[in-house]
Amino acid sequence: MKRNWIICILFVLATIVLSACGSLLYMTGDKMDKLELGMSKEQVTTILGKNYTITEKRMEDDVLIEILSYRETHTNGDEFYLFEFKNNKLEKWYRELLPNYKMIKE
Repeated sequence: MKRNWIICILFVLATIVLSACGSLLYMTGDKMDKLELGMSKEQVTTILGKNYTITEKRMEDDVLIEILSYRETHTNGDEFYLFEFKNNKLEKWYRELLPNYKMIKE
């Protein structure tokens, strides 16, 4: 009986760990293909998820400009996908890649 409880607990823990890994951001072609200029911030975050950072927010000529950043980590380095909204409408998006520097011992 005790063994069944241990197996059940291990199964629940494994499910939680795997579902947490599934929530990591992966900018797949399927997701990116669904994006269109002019979409609202809510539409974009519904497609890409809520795991973003607001990297900039400012007013310019009575226009609210907000930039959202999604980060994805690879072995090649970090990728940042930046989405610029003007008055809550997607104006443009682009990707920045930060290289992964390695220490060289002399």
